[in-house]
Amino acid sequence: MIKKLPAILIVLIVASCGGGRDTVAPRNMDNACSILDQRPHFKKAFKRTERKYGIPVHVQMAVMHQESKFIGNARTPHRFALGIIPMGRQSSATGYSQALDGTWEEYQRKTGNRRARRTDIDDAADFMGWYMSETTLRLGIPLSDARAQYLAYHEGRTGYSRGSYRNKSWLLSVSQRVALRSELYADQLAYCL
Repeated sequence: MIKKLPAILIVLIVASCGGGRDTVAPRNMDNACSILDQRPHFKKAFKRTERKYGIPVHVQMAVMHQESKFIGNARTPHRFALGIIPMGRQSSATGYSQALDGTWEEYQRKTGNRRARRTDIDDAADFMGWYMSETTLRLGIPLSDARAQYLAYHEGRTGYSRGSYRNKSWLLSVSQRVALRSELYADQLAYCL
């Protein structure tokens, strides 16, 4: 047994290094309270972001649901040439917030949070709060307007101000679903936050 102890300790240490990412979507994603019960660390991250930036928890959750389904290592699908030749990912978006490389680097630079990781819920929620509060400052979109915040999040602030979303009926439908989910989550969170 004494000879096996170092091997057991190594296995436990290696296994513990995989933490910090939720690689499977929570069950019952139509119930905000259920999500927060399954992932209590989410609740802390969302509440901290709400206090810091003023972004309501239900707006954060609705956008994160749309972007990653609350999966920490979410990535965009692969692109294929001729339907079979892999050509890389559709974009550099990754993690809970699906932030692009350039936008994430801007966040790290402007907040001084160089060690932030997109696969960490605390960092991803903080990023979303930072981005949406900047959107409010620059474009005047209310913090509680999940539909418009999502459109600016998806298209970028410049794209939103140019109205690039207006010719994308699929994106307008998605933004409406985000708004409806935000309302649903707001009603539910009244009982568990």
